[in-house]
Amino acid sequence: MADVRDLFDNNRRWAERMNQREQGFFHRLARQQAPRYLWIGCADSRVPANEIVGLSPGELFVHRNVANVVVHTDLNCLSVLQYAVDVLKVEHVIVCGHYGCGGIEGAWKKTALGLIDNWLRHVQDVADAHPDHLPRGISDSQAIERLAELNVLTQAANVCRTTIVMDAWRRAQPLQVHGWIYGLDDGLLRDLGLSVARDGTLGTEYARAIAGLGRPGESKHR
Repeated sequence: MADVRDLFDNNRRWAERMNQREQGFFHRLARQQAPRYLWIGCADSRVPANEIVGLSPGELFVHRNVANVVVHTDLNCLSVLQYAVDVLKVEHVIVCGHYGCGGIEGAWKKTALGLIDNWLRHVQDVADAHPDHLPRGISDSQAIERLAELNVLTQAANVCRTTIVMDAWRRAQPLQVHGWIYGLDDGLLRDLGLSVARDGTLGTEYARAIAGLGRPGESKHR
């Protein structure tokens, strides 16, 4: 079993590689961060945000929680969003879920996991809101995959409805909100077809993205 001290050795080797690749990288990074993107993703250890989009430290502002949930009572998430939009002036907010998500599976199967059951109630609400996409007769694996997609679209819509994003659009600040999903089995991102760039268009874009998921049991996971 690896010792926690190994992480310090790994860190030193990583820092050396970064400096060899770009001399003075950390000195420049320490002076300023100017990311163009905010990533709201799942806390799953298999979904390392920077790595899967090929961005270096300083290029991606990140918030993660179980099942990439965005609710208007979560001051942690809202604080990250507000800082990213109002202070860092990010141009894109990406809500990214993933297939094979344990949180989504737990929500669908109503598995008793403890305190987190209260958090996953938000995902169960997504399922309850979309019975046509989760009909009786589809397998658990199909339902969990579809619920992961529906959850991304719902949480991205929740981002759009925050006063933070709505105020940014009202002052004509360039800002787009996107819904993506990641495949653990192939390492590829899929665009779920939701991209909102201004106030007043969420309803149309959301309906189009939901319709684009196809028939129950179908998926963009191809």
